[in-house]
Amino acid sequence: MESNYHTLRRTDNQLLVITHLTQLLTYITGFGGLIVPLVIWATQKDRVDGMDAHGKDILNFQLSIIIYSLLSIPLILVFGLGILTLILIGILAFVMPIVNAIKASNGELPSYPLSLNFVS
Repeated sequence: MESNYHTLRRTDNQLLVITHLTQLLTYITGFGGLIVPLVIWATQKDRVDGMDAHGKDILNFQLSIIIYSLLSIPLILVFGLGILTLILIGILAFVMPIVNAIKASNGELPSYPLSLNFVS
């Protein structure tokens, strides 16, 4: 008799919340905010309901933050606006994972503003 263990999907809002909050590792380690959610998403997207959508949104947001940060560096030299842009990016990258972790705990889909669609 074959086992359907691999086809069963479970609802795990706690793991979704943890996945959103692992983005904050960037403030501690400098690089974990992209790697850890990527690993969780890649290993759990077929096992947890909603993980695929949440993981894609997290990865798109993190990649967008990296792109926006890289684009604001030349703005520091040219216009001086890059510092303001980097501060706004830092605030957005800190606040939005917390907001979306709360949404995930309530069973809602995440919404990251200004997020480019790299992973669909």
